[in-house]
Amino acid sequence: MTALPTEEYSPRSYRIVFEILFVGFLLSGIIGTLIGPILPTYIARWSLNDSGAGFFLTAMYIGSLTGTLISSVVISRGGYKPTLALGYGLAAIGTAALIQPNYKMALAATVVYGVGYGLLVPATNLWVAEYSGHRRASALNLLNLAWGIGAMGWPPLALYAIRGQHLVGMLTVVGVASLVLALGILWSPFLPYHRGQQNSNRSDETKAPGLWVAAGLAFLFFIYVGTENGISQWSAAHAKRVLAPGDPSWTLAPMLFFFGLLGGRALASVVLLRVKEIWVVYGGLILAGAATVVTLSAKTRSTLFAGVCAAGLGCSGVYPVFVAWLAKWFGTKARSMGGVMFSLAALGGASLPWLVGFVSKETSSLRIGLWVPVAGCASMLAVTALLRPKSRH
Repeated sequence: MTALPTEEYSPRSYRIVFEILFVGFLLSGIIGTLIGPILPTYIARWSLNDSGAGFFLTAMYIGSLTGTLISSVVISRGGYKPTLALGYGLAAIGTAALIQPNYKMALAATVVYGVGYGLLVPATNLWVAEYSGHRRASALNLLNLAWGIGAMGWPPLALYAIRGQHLVGMLTVVGVASLVLALGILWSPFLPYHRGQQNSNRSDETKAPGLWVAAGLAFLFFIYVGTENGISQWSAAHAKRVLAPGDPSWTLAPMLFFFGLLGGRALASVVLLRVKEIWVVYGGLILAGAATVVTLSAKTRSTLFAGVCAAGLGCSGVYPVFVAWLAKWFGTKARSMGGVMFSLAALGGASLPWLVGFVSKETSSLRIGLWVPVAGCASMLAVTALLRPKSRH
């Protein structure tokens, strides 16, 4: 893995920390998607109805949002090392405790690992954004590529564990791996943290922009994650209605979206070393919006699947650039703002897919509902242009 040295870290120290966080984000991709694939097992174990099963998803969301909201306070007061160690420590406790035979204890364990997940995601992104210098957008794409690999890898691992009756062992492995990462972070060469430090030697530190820029960036965080989730979460339902009755390939639609997303992030980590971030954002949003239009108007399987995959490719480089802008424009103030920004991202991820469903219900057409993420791409293009990112580079 290529190191991205900074003025604060020696190349070796930076490489060690980055590689630990990279491996951690592989694991966090599993942690963030842990419940979905094992939910049928819980339904069978406790004879749950859909409402009772849904409490696990709600518990994960509440825990994650709580961790994200408090992450700014923990980072500002203690720095990145204790925040990340606490996040992986709580994830270790929570995932290991999911093997409990009691429904309420398993539900509580979900909240615990959700809080851990909510702590480690903002802290990891902000550390990479703050200490990767002018290559921060490329490094963030590489980092989020790791998350996507973990998220895509967990469902087949969970299926193997459930079929072979190894789920308890698999959850234990995830918990132990989280604990090992927590200990590894405590022993890794993070810079000493002193409250109020400003990293004044950073060559790219500038005076923080005004409130309207912060509001605009918050809007981008909110709308982006909602748009990505709106496309990915509804792609299978749309594909099932387009394809011939009995054609099971509709289940592949979300996988193709994430295939495009992962491939695009691998590509963007290289492209961003040569192309300005703003053009990656403009190009990505235009591609994502146009590909979604192709998807919702498709009448054949090949056209639909090509549109879904292209939408993932368009989305791939956008969010890491937004995180890079947060660190670039606001410097160390991003530590205190990160919790709010990532919380808004989580809220957007929950809100816009619901809006797609609401519009679909009111109009009796999912095709019309899928214009919500298209409008999301258009609104992000407009707000990005108003923020004038090129003048801030």
